Amino acid sequence: MSEKEQTAPIRIGQGYDIHPFKEGRPMVLGGISFDTPYGLDGHSDADVLTHAICDALLGAAGLPDIGHYFPNTDPKYRNIDSQELLKEVACSISNEGYVIGNIDATLIAEKPKIAAKTDAMKHRLAQSAGISPSQIGIKATTNEGLGSIGRGEGAAALATSLIYIK
Repeated sequence: MSEKEQTAPIRIGQGYDIHPFKEGRPMVLGGISFDTPYGLDGHSDADVLTHAICDALLGAAGLPDIGHYFPNTDPKYRNIDSQELLKEVACSISNEGYVIGNIDATLIAEKPKIAAKTDAMKHRLAQSAGISPSQIGIKATTNEGLGSIGRGEGAAALATSLIYIK
């Protein structure tokens, strides 16, 4: 029996990312730009939602994390659109013999409010992942004023993904 035949037909992964806010940086969440005077600081576009999704997918497939594939020490990933990273992750998932079942993600931030743009985010993420927007859930919560997130110093995201064998 091959290793693939010994694995569960359905696999679940989780992902997490966090970045501080920085004045003068573009704000990108779920591949969508927000009109704010601040953005998230990071090597790439610092899209915490997309990064958490990438890690959830990679984890479900038993692959190394996003930093392994796209190290922040590599200049070619400087300011890269994280949707390009998600496209590569989705390709890796497919090459490993899996199909994405669904993705569920939560933004944790005091700002910006995302409700008006969640549909656009779902469509952009779905396009990058090669799935339907109906396979993606996006929601947001605050940290109720607690900790660095609650003080409005940055944003974090959690994601869960389900993949299955082709």
